[in-house]
Amino acid sequence: MITIYHNPRCSKSRQGLALLEASGKDFKTITYLKELLTKEELTLIIEKLRLEPIDVIRKNEQIWKENYKGKSLSNEEIIEIMLENPKLIERPIVSNNDRAVIGRPTEKIHTILS
Repeated sequence: MITIYHNPRCSKSRQGLALLEASGKDFKTITYLKELLTKEELTLIIEKLRLEPIDVIRKNEQIWKENYKGKSLSNEEIIEIMLENPKLIERPIVSNNDRAVIGRPTEKIHTILS
């Protein structure tokens, strides 16, 4: 099942959602700022992305710059920070079975639709 982890206030996330709608494929939308992710869900998403947790952080967000930038953090700590501050999670993330991509640029979403 295709899933988009979506933030409606983000233009790139809205573009990703529009791309999925235009694809004609069935998908599920999770508005992750309202439907908070569990530690297990976030860990699985990061595994599907095949990235390190730090690579899924929005490093230009004020909360990151003020509280965490430059600190030596473990993967576990970074995941906890994302759970406490879901605004820090890159967006959109689109998952399909055992793979996922961060939809920046939006065209990356095409790589996992088949």
